[in-house]
Amino acid sequence: MKKALLLINQHSRKGQKLLSQAITELQALGFEWIAESTNHPLEISDTIRRYQDRVELVIIGGGDGTLNAAIEGLIDTQLPLAILPMGTANDLARTLGIPTSLPEACQVIASGEVRAIDLGWVNGKHFFNVASLGLSVQITERLTKEVKQRWGIFAYAFTAVQVLWEARLFRAEIRANDRAFRVNTIQIAVGNGRYYGGGMTVAEDATIDDRRLDLYSLETQHWWQIIAMLPAMRQGNHASLPNVRTLHAQEIEVYTRKPRPINTDGEITAYTPAKFRVIPQALKVITLN
Repeated sequence: MKKALLLINQHSRKGQKLLSQAITELQALGFEWIAESTNHPLEISDTIRRYQDRVELVIIGGGDGTLNAAIEGLIDTQLPLAILPMGTANDLARTLGIPTSLPEACQVIASGEVRAIDLGWVNGKHFFNVASLGLSVQITERLTKEVKQRWGIFAYAFTAVQVLWEARLFRAEIRANDRAFRVNTIQIAVGNGRYYGGGMTVAEDATIDDRRLDLYSLETQHWWQIIAMLPAMRQGNHASLPNVRTLHAQEIEVYTRKPRPINTDGEITAYTPAKFRVIPQALKVITLN
């Protein structure tokens, strides 16, 4: 019988409703568990460290923000991560092919395999999916808990439409692969995984274990041009569009005239000037393949 630390974010979109169901499902699959609340995200990593000698894996129920808050504790303990997708976007779960159905996600935990994945890193902060500045930060600031609860996965599109017309170009310098680019851009995104922002694709061939970062910069002149780009950005083939700069690297630097906030996995955690790097095979997760 495997012993797991079960952390459920009861403030996530589905957390409170699904807590008892998760416990029932895991019990039926033969897990012994220690349950802890994750009402304070800053305490998640400390909780993982506290129980590291008593459990074999960590099961986290919540969204991408909850998972991000657990990264440092998972790195320190090297305990495998298992995911119960209970957030709004669940982009990491989508990248890993973990179903959003609770019984199916529990089955993955019971019968899946441990897989090593990469992490992104920016100015000392790790991330799973994407770190970005510009338009995405404005979306994050406007994307309230109430909007997520009301609109679910559509909250991202709803909020993006609200802030698009306010978006303004900013100047930045991007350095990667021994080259430097000065750009006027509306958004710079640096991806480690495949999905972000409720199912948008970082790059067409991106995976979370490809040992690289994928950058794109939206260098449009008008906000309405972004709307025409959305279908391609969702599929990940936006590299072929005009006014979109893309590159792949293991290390990337971004400089701006004044400090600009950076959004990592849906939370503002850093500011420019920024140094990004990929940390290969930094963390273990349980998936079907």
